[in-house]
Amino acid sequence: MKVSFATLGCRVNQYESEAMAEKFIREGYEVVDYSEVCDVYVINTCTVTNMGDKKSRQIIGRARRLNPNAIIAVVGCYSQIAPSEVSTIEGVDVVLGTRNKGDIVYYVNKARDENKQQVQVFTVLKNKKIEDLNIEEYQDKTRAFLKIQDGCNRFCTYCLIPYARGAVCSKDSNKVIEEVKKLAEHGFKEIILSGIHTASYGVDLEEKITLVDILERIEEVEGIERVRIGSIDPTFFTEGVVERIINLKKLCPHFHLSLQSGSDQTLKRMNRRYTAKEYEDIVNLLRENIKDVSITTDIIVGFPGETEEEFNETYEFLKRIRLSKMHIFKYSPRKGTKAATMENQVNGNIKEERSKALIELNDKNEKEFAENYIGKELSVLVEEQVEGKNEVYSGYTSNYIKVELPFECSSIVGKIINVKIEGFEGETAIGKIIK
Repeated sequence: MKVSFATLGCRVNQYESEAMAEKFIREGYEVVDYSEVCDVYVINTCTVTNMGDKKSRQIIGRARRLNPNAIIAVVGCYSQIAPSEVSTIEGVDVVLGTRNKGDIVYYVNKARDENKQQVQVFTVLKNKKIEDLNIEEYQDKTRAFLKIQDGCNRFCTYCLIPYARGAVCSKDSNKVIEEVKKLAEHGFKEIILSGIHTASYGVDLEEKITLVDILERIEEVEGIERVRIGSIDPTFFTEGVVERIINLKKLCPHFHLSLQSGSDQTLKRMNRRYTAKEYEDIVNLLRENIKDVSITTDIIVGFPGETEEEFNETYEFLKRIRLSKMHIFKYSPRKGTKAATMENQVNGNIKEERSKALIELNDKNEKEFAENYIGKELSVLVEEQVEGKNEVYSGYTSNYIKVELPFECSSIVGKIINVKIEGFEGETAIGKIIK
């Protein structure tokens, strides 16, 4: 029996897909590429934007065309938010939400045995218990995602995630460290701590523990050489937190601090809990204390009520603070959110113009940041051979610059090596291994 996975969205979904794949392997399934004809297709969905829903439906249709007789299971955020809609899509046999993905194999088998659609989606809004998904046999050997937290209590006015993922819940700290040790035993050099609102880690646990405490405990685990934090609320980085993390040798100097807007008026309508000035102060605090720090972000253009003046504030703010990379999104109304019913929705053509302006600014900032490292020596975790290029391998620096390396032997995959940056081809650095 063959099973394949299509995973959309965040790193938490990637972790959960890996955990689900392991459950199928234990039942004797072979996990193959999604393009193959399979007995089971699992689509792990995202619903952050309308485009996420659309992509999910397209992938479901692709699976149906590949094998009309396959069991198609749709799980995750889109299923959680719109189970009735998902269950009416032609060919869907199993529909699960965000907190029962561990039951995937049971319901796939049940759908096949009974020849009956299985829909199991339960309310998660007040669910404060994390689903105990674990991974023991890892398929990759370089970087690993480790889910430590789920849910969000912030309720930004544009976001459905609290309704899709439920309340904040954290994995027991001892279980986190056990998983980190297993990752080290499996040969991983780098782990990425992931969650829906990672900065909230520990607020729901009886033990008094925070994300910084976990980072300090991971520092003591032998074998792990790098630790990254997934997307994180900028307000996490207080002076007290920075004073502690500057002592961590394994923590990578790359932080994705979601901004969304550089206008205080827009931030207020979004229900973001900081001002542009506070965000800038956090960026400066990190730059002053952490060498080679790379700060990336997300920006939404065309949020309801965003005037030309507010957009210009955002543009000038981003021009001034020069982040290393920005992901630009045009606002997408999500039914069920406060923003979807706000007045002064922005015209699509205006969103497109604003998006293009920020993409151009990002390209300039990204190029300037990267070119600062030409001639410098950085460490790279080599991950894979570059497709279509013989004897060329790629990996990432600790501050997340992608590097390609000419080398004649695959023995460097999975190793951290010192590299001199010689130049760039597009967004990718070209490095030379230092003997």
